[in-house]
Amino acid sequence: MSWHGLRVEQVEQQVNTTIGFGLTEKEAKKRLKQFGKNELSEEKKPSAFKQFIGQFQDFMVLVLLAATAISAVLGEYIDAIAIVAIVIINACLGFIQERRAEKSLEALKKLSAPESLVLRDGQWMKVPSADLVVGDIVKFASGDRIGADVRLIEAKGLYIEESSLTGESLPIEKQTAPLPQDVSLGDRTNMAFMGTLVTKGSGAGIVVATGMNTAMGQIAHLLQSAPTMMTPLQRKLEQLGKILIVIALALTALVVVLGVWQGHELYDMFLAGVSLAVAAIPEGLPAIVTVVLALGVQRMMKRNAIVRKLPAVETLGCASVICSDKTGTMTENQMTVTHVWVNNRLWTVSGTGYEPKGTFLLNGKQEKIDTSLQQLLLFGALCNHAELKKKGKTYMIDGDPTEGALVVAAAKAGWTKDKIANEFTIEHEFPFDSTRKMMTVIVKDRSNRRFIVTKGAPDMLLERCRFLYMNGQAKPLHDQERKTVQQTVNTLASQALRTIAIAYRPLSFAEAINDETKAESDLTFIGLQGMIDPPRKEVKQAIAECKKAGIKTVMITGDHILTAKAIAQQLHMLPPNGKVMDGKTLSQLTVDELEDVVEDVYVFARVSPEHKLKIVQALQKRGHIVAMTGDGVNDAPAIKTANIGIAMGITGTDVSKEAASLVLLDDNFATIKAAIEEGRNIYENIRKFIRYLLASNVGEILVMLFAMILALPLPLVPIQILWVNLVTDGLPAMALGLDPAEENVMKRPPRHPKEGVFARGLGWKIVSRGFLIGMVTLIAFLVVHTRHPENLTYAQTVAFATLVLAQLIHVFDCRSERSVFDRNPFENMYLVLAVLSSLLLLLVVIYYPPLQPIFHTVSLPVTDWLLIIGLSAIPTFLLAGSLFARRRS
Repeated sequence: MSWHGLRVEQVEQQVNTTIGFGLTEKEAKKRLKQFGKNELSEEKKPSAFKQFIGQFQDFMVLVLLAATAISAVLGEYIDAIAIVAIVIINACLGFIQERRAEKSLEALKKLSAPESLVLRDGQWMKVPSADLVVGDIVKFASGDRIGADVRLIEAKGLYIEESSLTGESLPIEKQTAPLPQDVSLGDRTNMAFMGTLVTKGSGAGIVVATGMNTAMGQIAHLLQSAPTMMTPLQRKLEQLGKILIVIALALTALVVVLGVWQGHELYDMFLAGVSLAVAAIPEGLPAIVTVVLALGVQRMMKRNAIVRKLPAVETLGCASVICSDKTGTMTENQMTVTHVWVNNRLWTVSGTGYEPKGTFLLNGKQEKIDTSLQQLLLFGALCNHAELKKKGKTYMIDGDPTEGALVVAAAKAGWTKDKIANEFTIEHEFPFDSTRKMMTVIVKDRSNRRFIVTKGAPDMLLERCRFLYMNGQAKPLHDQERKTVQQTVNTLASQALRTIAIAYRPLSFAEAINDETKAESDLTFIGLQGMIDPPRKEVKQAIAECKKAGIKTVMITGDHILTAKAIAQQLHMLPPNGKVMDGKTLSQLTVDELEDVVEDVYVFARVSPEHKLKIVQALQKRGHIVAMTGDGVNDAPAIKTANIGIAMGITGTDVSKEAASLVLLDDNFATIKAAIEEGRNIYENIRKFIRYLLASNVGEILVMLFAMILALPLPLVPIQILWVNLVTDGLPAMALGLDPAEENVMKRPPRHPKEGVFARGLGWKIVSRGFLIGMVTLIAFLVVHTRHPENLTYAQTVAFATLVLAQLIHVFDCRSERSVFDRNPFENMYLVLAVLSSLLLLLVVIYYPPLQPIFHTVSLPVTDWLLIIGLSAIPTFLLAGSLFARRRS
């Protein structure tokens, strides 16, 4: 029902209530029983046990469990226990994250008013807001939180702050007249919505929606039904797991068939085939990914970002669009006077936010503040209810943000609260009225001189003025001067500035003023103050760097289109051909229709929560990885649906934080750029250790496969293969995850969302290096086995050492997309230490007598190490050296 389009008496009839009497207590209880509590409901959550068991249904986890069974069959119970430990740790991490992820609705409930003043049986009484029903008559005043959706029947200077619901940065002035049916949520000025806050005035209304039927309830429903997207990393690892399991099974079958065909025993071939299957599956991959992401989380925390979900860092690294709320995210969320017009001169005011520091400039140069400007700023602070307060190092405003901006501007000129209180007394006030659109006070100074000060909308106030304050004197206000004032108002409005006009009139000592009409007549117009919620200083640079990285920034706001466009232009995020779209136009488009034009739109203004969701979905259908930033309740569904949701830590509601994957501690858009850089580097590091692990495993597979084809004895025994996978592969791969970023990480475009893990030549590098690692290992085995055919263990030990050393040299090649010579190996000391540790472990299993029978090794003379080192260096330096020489030539 479009309640905002009905007259009050029609609403009264529709909900079957009486404005002067309200519902009877009996009828209220009947409706409460019929329609339920005025609360936000939750979908039934799965039990903790079911959620925990669900962690074991991931494809890679199933692969790991298969590897566990294989290790157990081989009798390697230590390996089996290690794999089970990895599976359980991963399951516990996923379970904890999932249990914490669905607290959004609980946070929404905190925004509901605990009690409401309601008319029952003709008597006003306070009842729990949860007991409100449709048809109740409710009353509220400044400081109250609205308990349900209400169609207003009375509004006395009523202003309601709705930024958490609509994104509108300023409190909304309310009225009672019906409105057109197609107005957006932010323009329904005859409605008050559940969870919003009354900042000024008082009002009353008829409850027309409760619980899940409210605007807040619709957001809760969107939050419940919004799909949770798989991250690109999760998709790629799932694809990788499927590829590896197919390869493992195929190779197992191939080796068994070839071995039996060559005349080997079926049992021996089965064990060899199973060993190859284990080699094909990098058992530690999911654990390494989890640990690397967790370490990335720690680094992000140092850069003022808290990651609530581990894959979020990586996902942000491939974001191609950032959808950002304006208020509080791109702007300070603090109205600030930036321009002052007085004496036919336009001053600019420096400084942002509520800190009373700034200078007054004429034509870009600081000038001494003249008497006219002093008067204008003083009168703006006198005709005012707002108060500037300081808490620690932070300044804040108690009261209306517009009035607060006037107080701060006056404080910049030296008019502090204490100074004004010492010199002036307010004798009487005529409060702001939505019909007059102005506020007036009668003031007396320390010399008992009296005067009237009025502030208000320029067009309304100008009509009440007969004089213009120029050069310290009141001169007649002619048509030409009126035209100049109006042109100035239009100029400031074109820059999206909200303008407040200020006038005054001297009073004699005995003159009595008893009504506003008399007070607000024959005034002298002093000037104008133009204000705006200014952009954050860091945001322009952050947007520019995101653009350089190939990331589009889109502003999505509930503010007016003119304001949104002006802020976008100041931030240089709106290109010459960039489009701006309002909520009304957006409502008329389907997601498919929006998909056709969304690439050209950079600013969406006057939008509702449903609109934000539609924008995110349209961008995703275009193939984008979408990051959605926001701070309000209205952002939560889109934050959840986006590939990655980013909430503001300071100004953000609990709802947005719980729905988000990433929370910015400093509410700074620039922190997003740091997160993108970190995310890109983490993904590249994941590619590095995938390259290292799989190239190593390909080498292991090929050395075994070629030996089978050539009818040779097995060059490696199963325990050696398992040792390489669980020890030698693990430590260096983990260290690769800590590799510092390459210099050009933020100068590349985002990778395509459909890009596979093996893109950009990674597949060829894995196969080519793996082939060479396998070949040099087989050559080492053949050289020794040919010389000592009677000592198979000796040849297997040389092959084992060659394989391990070739992998440890190859790990340094994996650090660069180009060549091992492009990066200093000592940039990553973790990797150097990991390689040294793996070498030490290799020497232990070769030279420590108690381990030799377990690992089928013998002690090697120094001369054999010359062969091992020479062959091991070939896979890395042969290809890397040729590529480096080709680039230098």
